[in-house]
This record gives sequence, structure tokens and C-alpha cells, in this order.
Amino acid sequence: MRTTVNLDDDVAAAVERLRKERGIGLGSALNEVVRRGLAQGEIPRSRFSQQTSSGGARIDLTDVAAALDLLDRPSSR
Repeated sequence: MRTTVNLDDDVAAAVERLRKERGIGLGSALNEVVRRGLAQGEIPRSRFSQQTSSGGARIDLTDVAAALDLLDRPSSR
């Protein structure tokens, strides 16, 4: 199959390097690079878990004015 593709510079360089190393044509080198990528499959990703900790103060966010007053108080440290 013939088609036109635009390769990023790093990908084009990798394909060209492989082509020269193996003495193969551009199409063969590109097919090999794509097959390698497909063989690796999708990279497994760990599930994101948000880590939380106690901030020390409980703030009722239903009363915004009271929450702002609490946050504006000078620290008693």
C-alpha cells in the first residue's frame, strides 16, 4: 500500500539510522519500527491514587464568610 506520511524529526532519524544499519529501504525500515512499537503493546499504567493528609482544621464550606474569617485569623503557633 502506498501512502504519504509526515514523520516527526526524531522518528525520521530513527528510521533513517535503521535503514543505513541494515541496508534496507525506507518502507522496510518504517515497517520494522512500527512492528516493534505494536509488539510492545500499550504501556501499563498504575492507577492514580490521590494522597491526602489532615490539614488540622475543619472548615464548613456551606458558610463561605465564616470559612474566610477562619482562614484570615493569625496563626496561633
